[in-house]
Amino acid sequence: MSSSEVGELEAQEARLTLPRFTYEDAWTLGTLLVSLARERQAPVAIDVRRGAQQLFHCALPGSSADNDAWIDRKRRVVERYGESSFLVGARFRAKGTTFEASSRLDPDRYAAHGGSFPIGVEGVGVIGSVTVSGLPQAEDHALVVEALERLLSSYGSDAG
Repeated sequence: MSSSEVGELEAQEARLTLPRFTYEDAWTLGTLLVSLARERQAPVAIDVRRGAQQLFHCALPGSSADNDAWIDRKRRVVERYGESSFLVGARFRAKGTTFEASSRLDPDRYAAHGGSFPIGVEGVGVIGSVTVSGLPQAEDHALVVEALERLLSSYGSDAG
């Protein structure tokens, strides 16, 4: 992965900062991901958290407990770095190494593979994460990004 790809991922995170994130927003985001995954018959598990609290979880047909373990490992990367698991992995690859070889973190507990994205709130910072597991890492990441883009655009439509 090149430094320009890292820059694109950084810009994506900046663009997907939310104006707020409530329990209702967590439900909306989770159910949006379920709808998108069902449309594509994607065998994924989905997790939405604010801090340590799990606000939404769903496992779709074809997913397994292994996907829940991947969710935990990718989410820990977001919690530690405050950036998407895909971006963290991309930074290591851009330096010519891997997360597993150079992070000094236990790969049984941390995975810098695409699919976990920070939930950032304007003026506050990262307050949680949204994670998908079950597809190739770039597709997990893209599914989360698509759902966040739709959630962000819905905020404009509910302004009073």
